[in-house]
Amino acid sequence: MVDYIVVGLGLAGIACCEMLEEHGRSFTVVTDTSQKASRVASGLYNPVVLKRFTLTWKGQEHIRCAKPFYTRLEQKLGVRLAYPSPILRRLSSAAEQNNWFTAADRPELNTFLSPALVTNSNTAIHAPYGFGKVQHTGRIDTQTLLDAYTTHLKQKGQIVEASFDFTMLKPQANSVQYKNLRARKIIFACGYGLINNPFFNYLPLSGSKGELLTIKAPDYKASRIVKASVFSIPLGSDYYRIGATYAWNDVANHPTEAAKKELLKKLETFLHCDFEIVDHTAGIRPTVVDRRPLVGQHPQYKNLYILNGLGSRGVLIAPYVARKLFNAIEKGESLDPEIDIRRFAQS
Repeated sequence: MVDYIVVGLGLAGIACCEMLEEHGRSFTVVTDTSQKASRVASGLYNPVVLKRFTLTWKGQEHIRCAKPFYTRLEQKLGVRLAYPSPILRRLSSAAEQNNWFTAADRPELNTFLSPALVTNSNTAIHAPYGFGKVQHTGRIDTQTLLDAYTTHLKQKGQIVEASFDFTMLKPQANSVQYKNLRARKIIFACGYGLINNPFFNYLPLSGSKGELLTIKAPDYKASRIVKASVFSIPLGSDYYRIGATYAWNDVANHPTEAAKKELLKKLETFLHCDFEIVDHTAGIRPTVVDRRPLVGQHPQYKNLYILNGLGSRGVLIAPYVARKLFNAIEKGESLDPEIDIRRFAQS
């Protein structure tokens, strides 16, 4: 018997595994490749809503938790994951410049928003009003993380690479049985795959499809992340990730021509140099109606738990909510009502 089965190995699943390993709990992961949101994510960590110049929900707490989390993972896995970079928010008017100055004066934002505007010196970018600079931000290479973590679990014999068969899960009084695996508890961290989970599919999870382009632009020469109508994220060697779209009525993992056209139209409003598209990817973000994660214990089967609904900020949120769930299970701490699934009654 192991202490836990973890279902899913995206950002939420890895954060769960790290909490369990940190505290000496044994576990086995069951995962497949059906959910791609973490693998194709932009990987940005940024606690500021750059459309309205406001702090995200618990943004300061999330970033305090996330940065050391990924540093530890880099050391543990022996790979580079974190690429710190300020985000340059392209300002579109004098009025938006004034809005930036006002936001940068707020106590909750002045750590992140620089009060001094950045003048544009890149001839490939159209930004006559310059940029506002967001500090303490950057990118996590989620694909490298997922690959390295999968290898780590394989080496330790802690992973089963197969689709989870819910008909084979047997909750018992003090344990759960799944095929030949027996565990004290099970945590579901399977993203949009929640819709196929008969134990938790009463929760109001919806899918937001996001699509990203990767371009090669030798004349762009941008070393920092730029946020205009879309994000432009430097990957090195003249490659940039461009995104992302939000589609609420399409839950297929394949990329679409319509999204590509949307991204290109937005990109060309500020990028004035030649480029070529080298990749186009898509994934379904697990999102919740109240824009808060789904964390907690099944109302009937007390050994079943969930960590889900991280939306587009999974890189930032996952370490924080995984710790909250672990402390609730193992230490009896109360979950914040904002994230506790008890806020949604089972029908």
